[in-house]
Amino acid sequence: AAVARLIAENPAYLQAIATGSVFMGANSYIGNAPNFMVKSIAEEAGVPMPSFFGYIFRYTVPVLIPTFLVVTWIF
Repeated sequence: AAVARLIAENPAYLQAIATGSVFMGANSYIGNAPNFMVKSIAEEAGVPMPSFFGYIFRYTVPVLIPTFLVVTWIF
């Protein structure tokens, strides 16, 4: 319900959230405000979400940091 309302009433906000999430917002939930919004929308929809440290140790350390290092090394 929250997602449909956001799309219908505030498409500019949705565009801003998507853009903010793409540009370096993936490092943690507290990296930027859109991460909190996406997390709360997902939890409201019943999607299980990891905790702050669960996210860091499950996704940031094993996936994002090596990816950033490889991209830095290539370019």
